Amino acid sequence: MPIKKSAKKELRKTKKRTARNKKIKANLNFLERKFFKFIQEKNKEKAKEFYQKLQKALDKAAKVNVIKKNKASRKKSRLAKKLNTLLKSA
Repeated sequence: MPIKKSAKKELRKTKKRTARNKKIKANLNFLERKFFKFIQEKNKEKAKEFYQKLQKALDKAAKVNVIKKNKASRKKSRLAKKLNTLLKSA
């Protein structure tokens, strides 16, 4: 356990940041699972809707450095590919 006052404050800050990051990552995982569920069910409207939500969440996560910028764009690209294959197979 920290002894100095500044170290105690840093510990509090770290706990807050960790909690925030976990919440953001959990939301990303939730949205991604939902998106893939709709892809499997071939539900185009819901998949499109969740793709937009997921894209927004990825951008926000990258903005606050929860995930790296390139990871966010890589995921968006791969998810867009999956969505486009679903939309083309009509």
